[in-house]
Amino acid sequence: MLPPLSLYVHVPWCVRKCPYCDFNSHGVGRGAALPEADYLEALVADLDQELELAAGRELVSLFVGGGTPSLMSASFYQQLLDHIAARLPMASDIEITLEANPGTLERGRFAGYREAGINRLSLGVQSFQDPQLEALGRIHSGRDAVAAVAEARAAGFDNLNLDLMHGLPGQTPALALDDLERALSLAPEHLSWYQLTLEPNTEFHTHPPRLPEEETLWDIQDQGHARLEAAGYSRYEISAYARGGLRSRHNLNYWRFGDYLGIGAGAHGKLSRVEGEGSLAIERRWKSRQPEAYLRRRDDPRGFVAGRSRVDGDELPLEFAMNALRLVEGVPLSTWSAHTGRSREALEERLSAARKKGLLVEDAKRLQASPQGLLFLNELLALISQD
Repeated sequence: MLPPLSLYVHVPWCVRKCPYCDFNSHGVGRGAALPEADYLEALVADLDQELELAAGRELVSLFVGGGTPSLMSASFYQQLLDHIAARLPMASDIEITLEANPGTLERGRFAGYREAGINRLSLGVQSFQDPQLEALGRIHSGRDAVAAVAEARAAGFDNLNLDLMHGLPGQTPALALDDLERALSLAPEHLSWYQLTLEPNTEFHTHPPRLPEEETLWDIQDQGHARLEAAGYSRYEISAYARGGLRSRHNLNYWRFGDYLGIGAGAHGKLSRVEGEGSLAIERRWKSRQPEAYLRRRDDPRGFVAGRSRVDGDELPLEFAMNALRLVEGVPLSTWSAHTGRSREALEERLSAARKKGLLVEDAKRLQASPQGLLFLNELLALISQD
């Protein structure tokens, strides 16, 4: 049986590349004219080439990420969603998320996005402290972020995520908790609260800022988790919190090892297909990262796929565990064999070793990291997925 199917759409442009960002994003400056019509045409052609993989399967979620997707107009998304709906069936309760920048440049478009059919907005706030935002290279202020939430609510968005970072340069536990308090005062349905990391191929990696000491980082995490829980936010993934049951369906599909089509510059996809004797074959495929190269693919007889790889049996245990063990509740242990092709018996010795180290919960029916396992996930993954 095939897993649920999602669609990821990548918009690669942003006003300015942030020094911590390792996503496929390309700064264009304020007020730059973007090739909306050409990019829309390319996305539709890209999707058409992916349809053979979807085989009429229903979309359970759609996520537009970037870059800064809110640089594109509401008309762009209305046309894009119309094209997608004409090609793929959508679940009646499909979640359609758009990432947006809180800067004043894009805020006036929120009402248009809602009218186009986008029903979930994810605002990249990162911090409400202006000195911290400046250090992160963000183009908005804390006041802009508050105003963006108000405008999103006025536009009719009742499913709102705020992205917040902690462990920022010079940040104390008091400053980190102040950011959380400001976010909680806005009552978002979802919070992504994660620690700043210095990723390769970023400016921060080349010229690292001075980050808080390890002890301070632990204090921030412990106090922040307790505050979010007290405010009624349930932690369901390492850095994801939701209230009212409004967890991100799109990200849950990733973490549960679901399938997803990926269209747009630099987009990645993961697709399963049934082979002989009912076994599942998994392929990953990706598109050209540079926007200009991606657009040229419209006239390339090879199509939009820049590369592909089959996930073989040796890779499956780690691939599956990397996603499933991020979930606080874990996954049923029965799904291990279905997704990896490996027997439960071969896993038992590793599970026992992980439980003895306190990295897994004592539950014979679930593959679930303990609180300590979530903190030391790499160690847990090495134990579970090693040959």
